[in-house]
Amino acid sequence: MTAVHPNVETLRAVYRDLTCIGDHLDEHAVLHPATRAVDPDAGEVRGAAAVQRWEVDLVDSTDATLVMDVQHITANDHFGAVLGTLRARFGDQEFTEAFCGLWRFRDGRIVEHWENIYDPRRLAAIASADRRSG
Repeated sequence: MTAVHPNVETLRAVYRDLTCIGDHLDEHAVLHPATRAVDPDAGEVRGAAAVQRWEVDLVDSTDATLVMDVQHITANDHFGAVLGTLRARFGDQEFTEAFCGLWRFRDGRIVEHWENIYDPRRLAAIASADRRSG
């Protein structure tokens, strides 16, 4: 039996509960939002506290309906990749979309995360509509 890499376990924990990401972040962590290519306001999120807040705000924006349905996780000492389906409700709209989370690790801590969603324009539109109605 092959042992599971510790960074795989870290990613499993994070995708079970995004709000626990702070337990695994390097103090200088950087997050690249899923809508970065389509939303000029979606800049890098820098620092452990800001990344933690980003994830908590994401969960809150869905009234805690967000589920990251993970299909595949792979990781080594340096990088990780997670494939799955994001399911959530933003206001009165259901949202389901394929995602690919890419991660960079240093000494077992998350130092960088790239959020990737299949249709970032759709996510930006639904999140923007939810902010306007809320």
